[in-house]
Amino acid sequence: MEFETLGYDEHDGVAWVTLNRPEVHNAFNTTMVEELRLCWRSLRANDDVRAIVLTGAGDRAFCTGIDRSDAQFNGGESVIGVKGGTDLHFDDPGEWISPKTGGDLWKPVIAAVNGMACGGAFYMLGEVELIVASETATFFDPHTTYGMSAVFEPMAMLQRMPIGEIMRIALVGAHQRMSAKRAYDIGLVQEVVPPDRLLETASQLAMTIASQPALAVQTTVRAIWYAQELGYRQALDVGKTLVMFGSDPEALAEGERTFRSGRVDWTSY
Repeated sequence: MEFETLGYDEHDGVAWVTLNRPEVHNAFNTTMVEELRLCWRSLRANDDVRAIVLTGAGDRAFCTGIDRSDAQFNGGESVIGVKGGTDLHFDDPGEWISPKTGGDLWKPVIAAVNGMACGGAFYMLGEVELIVASETATFFDPHTTYGMSAVFEPMAMLQRMPIGEIMRIALVGAHQRMSAKRAYDIGLVQEVVPPDRLLETASQLAMTIASQPALAVQTTVRAIWYAQELGYRQALDVGKTLVMFGSDPEALAEGERTFRSGRVDWTSY
């Protein structure tokens, strides 16, 4: 796939999606919104890809949200979204950039966060499976500082972090930034590494996941998100269907051979 605002590459079962507008801290414009949705939807049908790494170009920012200079976002329209007909018809400009909401993609996505991740970046970070962060990464939401309500972004991040933490980020606005260490301490980030090891670490995780049977991995992803989104008993009921759906005879046979061949090499983290 070739894009104007995204870098794309794939090898060893892993797709690398890079937000590629470093001159504006990888903020998304209407073109990037459309290309991200196309990318997520295309990856659903690409059987060669079993895991995805999402990152930002350069070392200053992962993504700083919406590009307020984009004419279609801000050329006479409100930067909070586009209304059509009545107030009941509202197009959220960030909805399409999310791998789950916008792309209905249930392949595991690992975010490699370098530099600033703020505002609309949370649409994406709230819907990935794992986050690896550079020691220089920071997380914040400037909406309230600039007179805007922080709504969809903290809703997305509440799926990944305690309510008090996202309350603080949303309410202090641009006046404070959460460090990578703090993000790790609260469970938002799964690993913090030096900047020069960020992509290597994300690659190792993605390739390990991609080496395993795809259906088993994707069913596991869907099951855990169901458990997050539904009540516990509801999730258990859905889980019975997922177990049956995710039991691929060929993968089970491969797993049995792996089990009988001896112990799997493992590392600690």
